[in-house]
Amino acid sequence: MKTYSAKPSEIEKKWVVIDADGLVVGRLAAIIATRLRGKHKPTFTPHMDCGDNVIVVNAEKVRFTGRKRTQQTYYWHTGYPGGIKSRTADKVLDGRFPERVLVKAVERMLPGGPLSRQQMKNLRVYAGPEHPHAAQSPEALDIASLNRKNTRLG
Repeated sequence: MKTYSAKPSEIEKKWVVIDADGLVVGRLAAIIATRLRGKHKPTFTPHMDCGDNVIVVNAEKVRFTGRKRTQQTYYWHTGYPGGIKSRTADKVLDGRFPERVLVKAVERMLPGGPLSRQQMKNLRVYAGPEHPHAAQSPEALDIASLNRKNTRLG
């Protein structure tokens, strides 16, 4: 028995659209990361980009469990001495680019390197309900029906 390794000509990429309204950030990001890597396919090859193209709409309506919305802190450094900055999740979600919460969550669930940067290009996140990828005829993926813990009310 030989180990199967997919060739670039054998890889089939689908388009998937996910409505993030009311979904929990971490659980959604884990499912998206799995789809981007292609681990849901039987032809998964670790060194190839065999994942799907994922479109996420309504990213501004994602939820956090517990008190994470007010206590989750995102840090970054400006590059200058003493230049560490921070912002809480509610400030980011109420700010100009609320989709960055989900993008960063997915990015941090992928392994680092050139392949994960290529796979992140297959992710499109939109704050509102509209997306310009109707020509690709994406199929809808209902994350809320997979597990009752995937949604959060209130």
